[in-house]
Amino acid sequence: MRYVHANPPEPYPNKPWPAVKKDRTTMLEPGAPAYDEAVKLDPEGAGSTHADIVPGEPVEVAAGVVRLTAPNPGMMTGPGTNTYVLGHKRFTVLDPGPDDAIHVERILALTGGAIDQVVVTHTHQDHSPATVALKARTGCRVYGQPAPAGPAQDQTFSPDVEPVNGDLIATEAGTLKTLHTPGHASNHLCYLLLEQELLFSGDHIMQGSTVVINPPDGDMKAYLESLYDLLAESVRYIAPAHGFLMARPESVIDYLITHRLAREHKVVRVLKSLAPASLKDLTAKAYDDVPAAIHGVAARSALAHLLKLEADGRAAREGDIWRTTPDI
Repeated sequence: MRYVHANPPEPYPNKPWPAVKKDRTTMLEPGAPAYDEAVKLDPEGAGSTHADIVPGEPVEVAAGVVRLTAPNPGMMTGPGTNTYVLGHKRFTVLDPGPDDAIHVERILALTGGAIDQVVVTHTHQDHSPATVALKARTGCRVYGQPAPAGPAQDQTFSPDVEPVNGDLIATEAGTLKTLHTPGHASNHLCYLLLEQELLFSGDHIMQGSTVVINPPDGDMKAYLESLYDLLAESVRYIAPAHGFLMARPESVIDYLITHRLAREHKVVRVLKSLAPASLKDLTAKAYDDVPAAIHGVAARSALAHLLKLEADGRAAREGDIWRTTPDI
């Protein structure tokens, strides 16, 4: 079922928008991280929203939807992992976050412990480990896919229900449609709140940053295909696991696809010029626009691109050495 707007949307604002930062009013320029959220939550431009995300401070981002950010900021998590609490009297907790006692207590305080369900996008260590504590305290029902093998995965996660693509989950805030979106993780699920056309994107789409695709569980080919699949859904806003709300989802997704394909083209050009080449040498050239300090992370994405090219018949390897195929 698709939800259709009775009237076309108003033209999107392109002027500075007021917000609060460190107790002072600041003007957000279009394209600033908090801009889309400020426009949505403060349509009159009264300057009532915040220009930064503060862990532990609840923010109502939609009717019956509160964002509570975990206190785990960092290079890979941005301002922290967003937990979303859906409901009014009985609650669904989406991505409860890391195994952090302070964050768990904040979730329980926000809900009064009236948690019926926990819904998880994927089982990386900053998303699902708090499930164990919430289930022990509330007896809630747990939805999500089991953890794949690997040290980055939360092996404590034990779902009661394993939703698949298209499954519907009822919450007090509306109906969540399950969307299987592998790529960042093989068990990654996005959830679309149908009535509000709000997409909880987990780590499939992050605000202000591209997603790390780390083989073998990460899969660049699957990631791109999953992005294309999202374009078929009716979405007005994206609520990511890291960062602020994002408007104009088609543009966001189109940018991500274009960015990944542009990087793929660069990998191909570098591979042609260097082949045969090691992953380290290829990464240094194909990611010469990113700081050398994060080339270790970039190498994982470079490998993901190479594996996609290999699956497409455009690259081949012998041991750790990569080369082009004759028809590339």
